[in-house]
Amino acid sequence: MNAKVNKAVNQPQPEPSAALEGKDWKDPKRYLWLMGPALPGIGLAALTGYALAPKKLKALAWTGPALVHGIIPALDRAIGEDKSNPPESAVKSLEQDKYYDRIVKAFIPTQYAMTLLGAWLASRKNTPLEDKIGLTLTVGAINGVGINTAHELGHKSNKLNKLMAMAALAPTGYTHFVVEHNFGHHKRVATPEDPASSRMGESFWKFLPRTVFGGMKSSVKIEKARLERKGKSFWSLDNELLQGWAMTAGFFGATTLLCGPRAVPFLAAQAVYGASLLESVNYIEHYGLLRQKDKSGKYVRTQPEHSWNSNHVVTNLFLYQLQRHSDHHAHPSRSFQALRHFEKAPQLPGGYASMLLPAYLPQWWYETMDKRVIDHYEGDLTKINWDPDRKDELMAKYADYAAKVAAEAAARQAGDKTESEAA
Repeated sequence: MNAKVNKAVNQPQPEPSAALEGKDWKDPKRYLWLMGPALPGIGLAALTGYALAPKKLKALAWTGPALVHGIIPALDRAIGEDKSNPPESAVKSLEQDKYYDRIVKAFIPTQYAMTLLGAWLASRKNTPLEDKIGLTLTVGAINGVGINTAHELGHKSNKLNKLMAMAALAPTGYTHFVVEHNFGHHKRVATPEDPASSRMGESFWKFLPRTVFGGMKSSVKIEKARLERKGKSFWSLDNELLQGWAMTAGFFGATTLLCGPRAVPFLAAQAVYGASLLESVNYIEHYGLLRQKDKSGKYVRTQPEHSWNSNHVVTNLFLYQLQRHSDHHAHPSRSFQALRHFEKAPQLPGGYASMLLPAYLPQWWYETMDKRVIDHYEGDLTKINWDPDRKDELMAKYADYAAKVAAEAAARQAGDKTESEAA
């Protein structure tokens, strides 16, 4: 049952029949969501196959990159999009259904088993260098998706979920994400002050160091302030950053003891690749979008228009519907199975997986996205979150195109007004 959208308030509204039948509504994707925790299982199966027949099944070492950059984007294109929303009357029962919570947590044990097997394979003397690279990228890719598992758990309030979020992040060493994402990014999203919101004209390679070091600095500042409010020092055992870093150190140390010192470069490299995938998604999610300021000089509340979205089914199933990012920012505690599509939220031309390679190649990215940003703001270049180093250059470059878009928007609005008056 698809929800119709009330465009005036940009909120999805259920059809009357959907509201009446909400209690009987069944999630059509209920079992398809198992694709999320199945991902590390796929990785574990691929690495097991490689371990049993490394020469015959050599290609299995490269399963991760093949999935992320090839198979999933191809399936997205083949299967397409789904813009349907659950009826509002079914949301409460969806949120209370423990099945979905267990699905998210089921990712973690297999993630650890896959990482340990990958470390063992990569640390063997007779493993060829090209296979070691493939194994590293496969484990890193799936641990990068594991950051999304942490993202889902980290927005839940109880301590166990937060600890499990950090456990999912420990293999990539990115445990500070739990602090920075919740209390930094969500507060500053789509503003120049947010290190995790990319600016129009800013390449991914320029964005990457800004978001990595900016996010780390922000997390330390946030946690230090929290501990000070409780009368504790930064070095307190209550420090969530220290807890997370200890989990990473413990996991890396235990893996090195089991697999030997050759596991160290593997662990470090897969962590870097996995974390870079997270930051690639951050780059995609808010590119060029800007929250405007109200009369008092404060940024307006985060709205659906401040995140790029995608309804491509396959990536949404693997990423716990992260691509419905607008609803997530508007309602951070809403669980993945209840996230909604908004008609007025800006839409990407493909799923996140399809957008990764363009993000790595600046010219391809700019050609794909820059005019979409201008279209979203109906030609008003003052509303864009610009890279300050390129703002003047790009405003001049796109002046004619922006003027054309603005004229078309004005004509459309005039037509809508005439129709409204006539009605």
